[in-house]
Amino acid sequence: MFEKEKGEAPAMWVVFAILSAVFAALTSILAKVGIGGVNSHLATAIRTVVVVVMPGVSVDLKFDVELVGEGAEANLYGAYICAGQEKVKIAVDMHHKVPHCNSRQLFKGIAGGNSKVDFYGKIIVAKDAQRTEAYQENHNLLLSDGAKVDTKPQLEIYADDVRCSHGSTVGYSDAEAIFYMRQRGISEADARRLQIEGFVQDVV
Repeated sequence: MFEKEKGEAPAMWVVFAILSAVFAALTSILAKVGIGGVNSHLATAIRTVVVVVMPGVSVDLKFDVELVGEGAEANLYGAYICAGQEKVKIAVDMHHKVPHCNSRQLFKGIAGGNSKVDFYGKIIVAKDAQRTEAYQENHNLLLSDGAKVDTKPQLEIYADDVRCSHGSTVGYSDAEAIFYMRQRGISEADARRLQIEGFVQDVV
């Protein structure tokens, strides 16, 4: 549980985790975070988590985040790159329990080979959590017919004065963009690499 005392300067807490083949034995991670703020325009609590899952890693990531102090903000960013037989599961429950809190979730992934990705995300806004702003996005790029992505973003809203949205996409790489780059002397491998880098750059 993270709490701020009244009068503290704005706080920023950032976690950047890269899950690589070194941690391939790590198959399940549960993160439970409570974020507190104060009812002040000058003092807020901001927590940001960035997770990158590298090729060769199968992992089950679960985030349970509670915004329990007014003015709190939570940002979850994630990227996953699956090239073979990986199985990646990501689940996020974002609980807005008090007014005037913000959250953003942005997860992007590359799925190739015979990899399997499952994304589940839910924003829950309590009845008293008015003036909430909460956004969730999950976008996926398929590199093969054998890769599968199942994405389920959800909203559960009990307050009426909120700004919330959610969305997801699953699609194949842009063949026209690759053709355009190849016409300008870029190899197919480099063209695909540039497309992948461009796809995930706003996360990492």
